[in-house]
Amino acid sequence: MTGTTLSPRALLERWDAQQAAYIAHREHRFQSMLDVLRLHLDEPFHVLDLACGPGSLSDRVLTAFPEARVTAVDHDPVLLRLAGSVLADHGDRATVVDSDLVRTDWARPLAGERIDAVVSSTALHWLSPSQLLGVYTTLADLLPPGALFLNADHLRYGPDNETLGAVSALHDAEVQRAAFAAGADTWDAWFALAAAQPDMAPLVAERRRRFTDRPPQPVSPLHFHLSALSTAGFSETGTVWQYLDDYVVFARR
Repeated sequence: MTGTTLSPRALLERWDAQQAAYIAHREHRFQSMLDVLRLHLDEPFHVLDLACGPGSLSDRVLTAFPEARVTAVDHDPVLLRLAGSVLADHGDRATVVDSDLVRTDWARPLAGERIDAVVSSTALHWLSPSQLLGVYTTLADLLPPGALFLNADHLRYGPDNETLGAVSALHDAEVQRAAFAAGADTWDAWFALAAAQPDMAPLVAERRRRFTDRPPQPVSPLHFHLSALSTAGFSETGTVWQYLDDYVVFARR
């Protein structure tokens, strides 16, 4: 695998297959987000993709809405390199920004921009509850009235939902077994492949430097996200999609 050179598009396709192994009905989740954008906003509009990874969701937004612009933000240098290469297919409608959501000034590169919607997918669970509230508060200050926020993520069941938590865990394991048996990469295998691409070694080292001291955080449940968004200043909150413990959280500024 370390000798395999792939195009950015091929790496993104492998990423999508790898992510679908961990997220059942991933495309349904994305489609619900695109539907909300389509039904609520008129093109042209500007979408901010938080913790964009290799550009998977940004690419779908730009493909679905040919007059839209996307600003894709992440702090992982390996994934940012891939996102920049993939989203270059959309020309000047895509901008990739290196910014750290943990920092209180993460939105500084967006100063002066009108943003009509914010999206994120399988990423914000890396933030602690206090960091999440900080990001939501910054977004509330950044967004104009009527702007949307859509966050797709696993929001695990708590101890009060023991049966649902167990069912979800069994379903996750079932989906992963089938996907890996069909040839999907694990996360570790995909990252090893990405890291082995030409000129990636310095970015892998920088990634290690940036994230070594950032352990995974306890997953904040759905009610925390809804409460934090309301506290931050969003006027309406709810969900637009759910499959077991996988949600798309909605908020309107």
